[in-house]
Amino acid sequence: MTKGRIAFQGELGANSHEACTAAFPDYQPVPHATFEEAFEAIKTGDCQLGMIPVENSIAGRVADVHHLLPSSGLKIIGERFKPIHFQLMANPGVALDDIKTVASMAIALGQCRKFVRRHRLKTESVGDTAGAARTLSQHPDPTRAAISPALAAEIYGLEILARDIEDEHHNTTRFLIMTAEKHPKPPPFTAPCITSFTFKVRNLPAALYKAMGGFATNGVNISKLESYMEGGAWTATFFYAEADGRPEDRGLALAFEELGFFAEKFEILGVYPADPFRTRG
Repeated sequence: MTKGRIAFQGELGANSHEACTAAFPDYQPVPHATFEEAFEAIKTGDCQLGMIPVENSIAGRVADVHHLLPSSGLKIIGERFKPIHFQLMANPGVALDDIKTVASMAIALGQCRKFVRRHRLKTESVGDTAGAARTLSQHPDPTRAAISPALAAEIYGLEILARDIEDEHHNTTRFLIMTAEKHPKPPPFTAPCITSFTFKVRNLPAALYKAMGGFATNGVNISKLESYMEGGAWTATFFYAEADGRPEDRGLALAFEELGFFAEKFEILGVYPADPFRTRG
């Protein structure tokens, strides 16, 4: 039986690679240099699924993805929250006291600032956490280390000198699972669900306020509402939103009906089970 393929942005050993392996161990993770390439791989059928990061509890939303998501033509079929842990790794036989310089993505270096300062390490910013590990493997240097996910050490033959060196241990990234299927299988009715949708408000006074009113009066929780620039216009009239529930639930159905009076270009991007991570304390 041919293995399914799941696309992610980054190099082998990246956090997105770890997320793919944890959620879909039977799928082959396929790396892509950019989010555009990952989306295209899903759209063309080269990969059946995609694991795409959309926001981080420290760094905020992933801007590139939020630019691509509304017009991607893909559907969301799931979400995963992944705690992010960073490891200090070096070539085999190197000791922590030998390290003078550490390389990683700027965001990862920033999230490990206390460890870096405590050990008086020089920093070097590179484009990818796993890429820093790969480069170190290809060009061994006893004075250099990389800050990367644990999987990168396994893939590139490096040794972990210090584990979980991030400053904040609540660091978490949310991923969306994407498919090119136009009508994916609906989630089980026993699961609490999230509905993601986009809409453009009409050019009317208080249109957004009125469009959102139906959610309040019908007791529907909106967990996310973000505006986008569309077509270079400086009017923030295009929105991406996430609501608790399914479109067929009475409250959400009535809210969508009311939304239709004040909005255009309404589209549901996905209905999917809420990750149990949401309910953790």
